[in-house]
Amino acid sequence: MLRALTVLSLLFAKPPQPSGLNITILHPDVPFVPHPHPLPGAASGAKEIIRQLVELDRSTNWKLVDKVQFEGDTYEPEGIVRIGNDRYFVSAGEYIVPTVKYNETINGTDRTAGEGFAHIIIFDGKGKRIADASISQAKSLEYHNGGIDYDGTYIWATLSQYRPNTTGTLVRMRPDTLVPEPILSVADHQGGAVHDTQSGTVVTLNWGSRKASIWNGHDKHLAPPKFTQPRAVVRNPSSFIDYQDCKFLGRYEVYGSRQVMLCSGVADLANTRIGGLAIVDMETMVPLHEVPVTLVSELGAAMTKNPMDVAVVDGKMRLFFLPDERNSTLYVYEAV
Repeated sequence: MLRALTVLSLLFAKPPQPSGLNITILHPDVPFVPHPHPLPGAASGAKEIIRQLVELDRSTNWKLVDKVQFEGDTYEPEGIVRIGNDRYFVSAGEYIVPTVKYNETINGTDRTAGEGFAHIIIFDGKGKRIADASISQAKSLEYHNGGIDYDGTYIWATLSQYRPNTTGTLVRMRPDTLVPEPILSVADHQGGAVHDTQSGTVVTLNWGSRKASIWNGHDKHLAPPKFTQPRAVVRNPSSFIDYQDCKFLGRYEVYGSRQVMLCSGVADLANTRIGGLAIVDMETMVPLHEVPVTLVSELGAAMTKNPMDVAVVDGKMRLFFLPDERNSTLYVYEAV
């Protein structure tokens, strides 16, 4: 039986949640996340991940090593982080009122605001739904959350208007509370967030990931809703795919100590959807290695359309995909 709670402190002795934040806990006796918090799979295994990724090309064969049906409505999944071996945190958008395209550009954007809620949903390793947090306020314009990243302490995410050239807010949350902490406000839609744990730099991506904003994570930012200016705004020089979900990997000698992230996504070209992966320089957005991924789900969705995470398991790089909307199956692949 579902048990709706509006204050997580009842179970975890944490401070009260902000008014209006709703969390449904389906299994009150099950912890959200293991303690102590596991290291992020991407960054902790990055050297081996990069070594195996650069060997991939368009002729790579993929082996399906696991498939897990996630329980309940997953709305539109946007990002995923795997925390330990038995927890998946999914960012998803529940869209109540659809956006409608204008016939012209109005106030810099091309569509109405729509209405909805941003969710973080927790599943265990067998797909059981543990909890579902609505991390945006009712009637908020910023209800779209995109790709997410986990740094060992926080999940980093964005809450944005669901239309280009508008506004967004960078947030972070502890995986054991799911209470979003606003970090800064941005005068543009932001669709993903990646945290460099070594320098403190945070990279956020705009609509279609055509531009990246780079933030000094240790700087004191203006309190939302005042807009903070990024340290730099960098144009994405790649036309290969639009990045949907990215994970911080780190700095390694193979790339001259550049800070790099792994990104997945798709592009629609001439009525054909192309999926792929890319290792990307976080300071310049230059792709350092790109590989197409032609896998599709059983429902026909491109495997890299929505969330992605990566880890090393028993010496092999594993990629975790959640491509389908509403009725989602986690697909786990290894390259062979």
